[in-house]
Amino acid sequence: MENEVGTVLDWACAGVALPGETESGDLHVVKHFEGGALVGVVDGLGHGPEAAAAARKAVAALEQHPEEPLIPLVRRCHEHLRGTRGVVMSIASLDTGNNSASWLGVGNVEGILVREGSQPGQRIHRIIGWGGVVGHKLPELRPASLRLKEGDLLVFASDGIRQEFVERSDYRDQPQRLADRICTQFGTRADDALVLVLRYRGLNR
Repeated sequence: MENEVGTVLDWACAGVALPGETESGDLHVVKHFEGGALVGVVDGLGHGPEAAAAARKAVAALEQHPEEPLIPLVRRCHEHLRGTRGVVMSIASLDTGNNSASWLGVGNVEGILVREGSQPGQRIHRIIGWGGVVGHKLPELRPASLRLKEGDLLVFASDGIRQEFVERSDYRDQPQRLADRICTQFGTRADDALVLVLRYRGLNR
């Protein structure tokens, strides 16, 4: 799946359900709001219909108030998910006016920032995923801030993708081909898997 959010992002995702399941518990969020966008990946615990239901509920809660700061947004999502399996997630809120972002991880969804022009093996910024489950037990929420430049790449991947993709991928490709390649080459086939790739374009293209 590939799309644009205004002139802010070029983005694409690729994913597969665990073999034998009819739906995936891994979902993406790409929601535009005035002055920015909320993006990320949500992973319902386990797999199958209950994991998918928890992930859908989380995405709906996040998309209701995408403009909120991350801490109250995640806490609101946490309350909505009580009674479900819960989810882990990594999300980022982009501020196009300041060319900046704040991001936050709960659990083991990988999130990375790759600077424009980076070669394989060069320094990559990684989100810190604090242990916990949204809907059950939240950790202390500590968003991190970062500057964005046109062409920077954000990649989010659920734990159905082997973490070695971070150091072994060539990030110069366009989002859909990159998402497809990561999903195909690094998917574990032992869980649902999802990759979300977003290239930052800002307001001027």
